[in-house]
Amino acid sequence: MKINKPDIKDIIKIVDAERINFIKLCFVDILGQLKAFTITRKELEHALNEGMGFDGSSIEGFARIYESDLLLMPDIKTFNILPESFDGSKTAIMFGDILTPDGKNYEGDTRFILKKNIEYMKGMGYTNFMVGPELEYFYFKDSTKPEIIDDGSYFDSVPVDESSDLRKKTIQVLDEMNIHVEYSHHEVAPSQHEIDLRYNDALSMADNVLIYKLVVKEVASKNNVYATFMPKPLNGENGSGMHVHQSLFKNNKNMFFDKKDDYFLSQDAKYYIAGLMNHVREICLVTNQWVNSYKRLVPGYEAPVYIAWARRNRSVLIRVPQAKPGKEESTRIEARFPDPATNPYLCFAVMLRAGLDGIKNKLSLKKPVEADIYEMNEIERRANRIDVLPGSLIEAIDEAKNSKILKETLGEHVYEKLIENKNIEWDMYRIKVSDYEIKRYFSIL
Repeated sequence: MKINKPDIKDIIKIVDAERINFIKLCFVDILGQLKAFTITRKELEHALNEGMGFDGSSIEGFARIYESDLLLMPDIKTFNILPESFDGSKTAIMFGDILTPDGKNYEGDTRFILKKNIEYMKGMGYTNFMVGPELEYFYFKDSTKPEIIDDGSYFDSVPVDESSDLRKKTIQVLDEMNIHVEYSHHEVAPSQHEIDLRYNDALSMADNVLIYKLVVKEVASKNNVYATFMPKPLNGENGSGMHVHQSLFKNNKNMFFDKKDDYFLSQDAKYYIAGLMNHVREICLVTNQWVNSYKRLVPGYEAPVYIAWARRNRSVLIRVPQAKPGKEESTRIEARFPDPATNPYLCFAVMLRAGLDGIKNKLSLKKPVEADIYEMNEIERRANRIDVLPGSLIEAIDEAKNSKILKETLGEHVYEKLIENKNIEWDMYRIKVSDYEIKRYFSIL
């Protein structure tokens, strides 16, 4: 249940009418991991008016011990109700803004970072950043190892797709929460699935992405399977991406649309694509933030590796979906490089800011590449001036360390905390002796 332009009295009235006793207050750490604590109905009015205090010292990327007192101020526009089928009893859920004790927005709050960058966008004359993410994920038998539960492939249906009931149950929960799903289907890899959310403004969508992931995992768990948004859980199979369709609006006008252009792309849209391509290596630390993310970004598994754009070519970084006749105003671009294990607030923020930089500086857009880039040799790619994404987490870290736009987008606190966290992750990964090394070298060296 969602309410248009609610106030505090509306929220309290609904909670009482629905006999809701528990309210889950949610936020994320800098890595996008969902955090929550639950309050009772008795605390609701206080929480809505004053916020609820919590200790931020144990939250990744948040406050140090001596400055750990923080407040979560619920955003009443995010009020929703988790159905009884999901949580056992009706439970309200709200996301919130994190404040310091003196009432200022906390610089480590990634939701606030997205809001700041949306305000930056509005300062350039736009009113809405619209996004539509396509999140892929896997179902496995349990959380101990990646053992598939179906052998389906792209668009397979019953009886091959044994997991379609899980998708239906997930969509039913989302529908009860008025989170609109466009469609769902089996993806290319065995046990891999996709449920696509309908276009929405970036802040609302980031909140919904987190609820969507929560619902996917919880529905799976209730049916004795495990759902994961890990980018590459299976060797030799496609990984999971989060393709993000996006466009900029001024009021109700799509600023990416130009009916006179062959691609229906406005000059702003072309500048925006150029900005994304120009900065993509720098922002990969956010959009593809894990060691495992770079196991997905390799040639041969449909994930984008090469920095290019096109209309029909699905081997490129950015695709311009062909508009249906009469629906040209839905013109948008599709960024194919992020994965679903990203922090959606930061992911949307860095792509927006990179695109806006292209508009601000009128960056020229290279010609589209319709040929299959995977079939090109290195000489051909150089001739087409096609660069590549970082090949590992450490490459992404090095790019981020020299990125002015990433620092401006995230703010100094989150920028430094993210790089610090990812350096630790890389060190933990590189000193670990893997099964591959034991099998490959132990008996011969």
